[in-house]
Amino acid sequence: LVVFMLTVKEKKWAEEMEEQTLKLGLEEPVADGDSSRKLSSAELKSLLLILASVALWYVGYNSITSKYSVYATNVLGFDFNFTLIVAQAAAIVSYIPVGIIASKLGRRKTILAGITLLASAFLIGNFITPETPSVVMYPVFALAGIGWATINVNSFPMVVELARGGEVGKYTGYYYTASMSAQIVAPILSGFLYDLVGNALGDVNLGLRYVFFAFGTIFVVFSFITMFFVKHGDSKPEAEIPEIDLD
Repeated sequence: LVVFMLTVKEKKWAEEMEEQTLKLGLEEPVADGDSSRKLSSAELKSLLLILASVALWYVGYNSITSKYSVYATNVLGFDFNFTLIVAQAAAIVSYIPVGIIASKLGRRKTILAGITLLASAFLIGNFITPETPSVVMYPVFALAGIGWATINVNSFPMVVELARGGEVGKYTGYYYTASMSAQIVAPILSGFLYDLVGNALGDVNLGLRYVFFAFGTIFVVFSFITMFFVKHGDSKPEAEIPEIDLD
């Protein structure tokens, strides 16, 4: 925090960015004291679809991560720690490459690809049984980690892309309201379904076996549908910008 406070010249850099943005014609000037703008109906629809997508994939992902230790121990019967490390390592390695890919293909297409990877990993998980060699879980969770990184690197920028400079904090609040609410709901809703199916079958572990990955897969697939219809908030295509003397 001390290093941050001493080295980040927030106001100065923000003013310089605003000045350059206006000179390059990337944003229209606004009246004094007016740092907000009203979204068009199409932009508002895209914002709501992005937030719905955020909530859906967090429900799917967090339902897996919050109960995976229980699932691995009670259903698969093997040590779960290393598989989660593999997923995190794959995500860390992917962060920079997927950002570069998004700058070429666009955030929306990159997110859709990430959702496809994550849903595929969870779908494969449905077919893993106690008889399956534990080594199979490592590429599955690596795939999930790459998919999750691809989604996360690009989803937050899509939300704030719809904001003016003075509204970034508000739109950040929208994003985290959707994501944190989903993370609260996910283990409660998934746990309820595990118990419901388990009690119906007479074995709680059977509820875990049949619902665990299926629940995550379904919600991630739903997020693909909502993200597919998003039309705004994508990154701008890279183009040659003429040199402008800013002095």
